Amino acid sequence: MIESILEKAIAGQRLEPSEAVKLFSTKDILLLGNVASRLTRKKLKINKKTVTYIVDRNINYTNICVTDCSFCAFYRKEPDKDAYVLPFETIAKKIEETLALGGQQILLQGGHNNNLKIDYFEDLFKNIKAKYNIHLHALSPSEILHTSRISKISLNETLKRMKAAGLNSIPGGGAEILVDRVRQIISPKKCNSDEWLDVMEQAHQMDIPTTATMMFGHVETLEERIEHLNRLRQLQDKTGGFTAFIAWGFQPGNTELQGQTGIKTAVSGFDYLKTLAISRIFLDNFDNLQFSWVTQGPKIGQVSLYYGANDMGSTMMEENVVAAAGTVYCLDEEEIIRLITDGGFTPQRRNMQYQPVD
Repeated sequence: MIESILEKAIAGQRLEPSEAVKLFSTKDILLLGNVASRLTRKKLKINKKTVTYIVDRNINYTNICVTDCSFCAFYRKEPDKDAYVLPFETIAKKIEETLALGGQQILLQGGHNNNLKIDYFEDLFKNIKAKYNIHLHALSPSEILHTSRISKISLNETLKRMKAAGLNSIPGGGAEILVDRVRQIISPKKCNSDEWLDVMEQAHQMDIPTTATMMFGHVETLEERIEHLNRLRQLQDKTGGFTAFIAWGFQPGNTELQGQTGIKTAVSGFDYLKTLAISRIFLDNFDNLQFSWVTQGPKIGQVSLYYGANDMGSTMMEENVVAAAGTVYCLDEEEIIRLITDGGFTPQRRNMQYQPVD
């Protein structure tokens, strides 16, 4: 049964969700990796042995958040002593440090802060763009929808105004699992599945490219993992606006969800690689799959290049959200290049749209 499903995928035929679920039953992840790797090489349009990465920085402009997600150890309430909204001068300094290292992009994300309405982001984006030549990859769909609601304007107007102010692309954060049963447990105050997808669809219609993510290994079933992937695949069929898919495992440390579920350890390397490979096999309309070294570390990162990943992600320079859960991995550009090269591949720096850059 497993072999026939994989043969169907290799032949270029689309898998049904039920077939993808059956792939989780195999213990032969070498077989899954082989098929995922072959499909990856078919996708690559230039050098079949190229693995990409990007030099950028993750800037968390605020940690104040009202959504109380049980899987998050990063957020703070407004009265907390360590709650913050970064002043523009601090953000500017972080951008300058990024540019000095050859970075061409910043990833700007934060909490759902009730004090930061559309005018805050318009001013912030315009000031950044006036001062720096840098790609602004900013605000997850849930942050954008939150901004729309507290600003009392439509989602369409919110996106238009953000784009006019300098927003270049949108990261796929806040997707978690796109199944409302799961979201009601882990993030009931955040946008639902349809709303997350609607933000992405409207962004794609405005020629704003985005990425897609999946945070797994908590309360979801295997069927719900595939339902998540299927919803992404359906939207990609419709718009073609996703540039990449990134899967990352739940980090239980210091989170409320850890106490609720009793989950004591993060997603294993075995489960991560199996899920990554199945994602590559199922997501036949995604060219790029990015490895999450932030949650899995560099060693699994090298192996992931044989399980469907063709991108090592970002140098990041700074990471606060996953670090708050007790998982800290740091990789600079030199180390990423070494991991790719030692893994038998050719490193290539890229931009957000997966175009090669010097």
